[in-house]
Amino acid sequence: MKLLRQLYIQVLIGLALAAVLGFTAPATAVKMKPLGDGFIALLRMLLGPIILVTVVHGLASVKDMRRLGRLGAKSLLYFEVVSTLGIVVGAIAVNVFKPGVGLHAKLDMAMAPNIAGVSAVAGKLTVVNFLLSIIPTTMVDAFASGAILQVLFISLLVGIALMLTAKPDSVILRGIAEFQTVLFKIIGFIMRLAPLGAFGAMAAAIGSFGGTTLVYLGRMILLYYASCLFFIFVIFAIITKWTGITIFQVLKLIKEEILLVFGTASGEVAFPRLIEKLPKAGCEEAVVGFVLPAGYSFNLDGTGIQMALSAVFIAQVTDTPFPLSQQLALFAVLLFTSKGGTTVAGGAFIKLAATLQSMRTLPLGGLGLLLGVDRFMATGSALTNMIGNTVAVLAIAKWEKAFDRDKFYRFLAAQSADAIRPAVAASHGINLQATAGSVAEQATTSVATDKD
Repeated sequence: MKLLRQLYIQVLIGLALAAVLGFTAPATAVKMKPLGDGFIALLRMLLGPIILVTVVHGLASVKDMRRLGRLGAKSLLYFEVVSTLGIVVGAIAVNVFKPGVGLHAKLDMAMAPNIAGVSAVAGKLTVVNFLLSIIPTTMVDAFASGAILQVLFISLLVGIALMLTAKPDSVILRGIAEFQTVLFKIIGFIMRLAPLGAFGAMAAAIGSFGGTTLVYLGRMILLYYASCLFFIFVIFAIITKWTGITIFQVLKLIKEEILLVFGTASGEVAFPRLIEKLPKAGCEEAVVGFVLPAGYSFNLDGTGIQMALSAVFIAQVTDTPFPLSQQLALFAVLLFTSKGGTTVAGGAFIKLAATLQSMRTLPLGGLGLLLGVDRFMATGSALTNMIGNTVAVLAIAKWEKAFDRDKFYRFLAAQSADAIRPAVAASHGINLQATAGSVAEQATTSVATDKD
């Protein structure tokens, strides 16, 4: 019975029931579509507030700009370069292997734009228009319209302003932190509906398009995981080699955190462990305290791979013309929308929905095809993001000459020799989520008060 309480087991059961209903009663299965649409709508409505509180709270927590100025510049440069590589890897993989070509899924006209409309919108995607579109008419209008880039723009302005003016005991900062907690709790409530949403979306997909849908979705998942493995064992391996260690040593260091993330499809559960472990593994505490929280918002490599691959996959399965010029425009938007969110399960799916809604070059209804397998892809994204942020801390610490490689080796050897550690990790696993906030707050305070 305890196993049935696990969300991923419930989603698997929902998918199995959807497959049965889709094959045995296709007409009834199609009527389940509103369940998937409603779940998508619930997730989309939270995207703007989540980005606002995450970005504002992260920026406002940085106080000692003398200490963190250079570190911040290096971190943002690293995040942008590596996360852009993630989008590139996903885009190349989906265009080369074309996992969605041949399904010919026809969506409702209410959910899909016509080709003429797509072409008209694409013709207006100039650099000037794109930059001007980031500025909202009013601050409220950005949230009301769901324009994600405008929300991010406002969040950056508010975060920087609070960083420069807010006092440590600011009521506004405490309110933002509380609101962030409330939003994450709401996401938890909504994710409990994931089995129902997955059932509705998958049943409608199979009922409409037949079992062939599962074959194409399977190809999509395999290609996605292959892309993530390539990124880990090639891109991350090159970065870690520069630091003087190997990617296999990094994976050995965080093997317990990998299991936690794999079981929950959320990188949040590993955060408190990483922020405690990495200083012991040779990284200066100030670097860990700044880079790791920032990376959880801005260094989402797996999310970039998933969003790029998913967007082109939707175009392929729906036979929507999606030339290179439109793809490049979408990928430019993904450079912004793949960041600034949360790393809980479903985060990439929420941001992809908002991106497609903002660009309006692809049918939003295509998300229904991906909802049923989002859990599998969210697991890969969470793992890649968590590993990527660990690598980022090590690399930037090395860049700042704040990485003790000998200490890293000693800690790794001690960790391997400690036979009790796995049992201790398991016994503390249930408390990780509860202690994440206090650990992160202590680390942020430590960084803010550190002086050169």
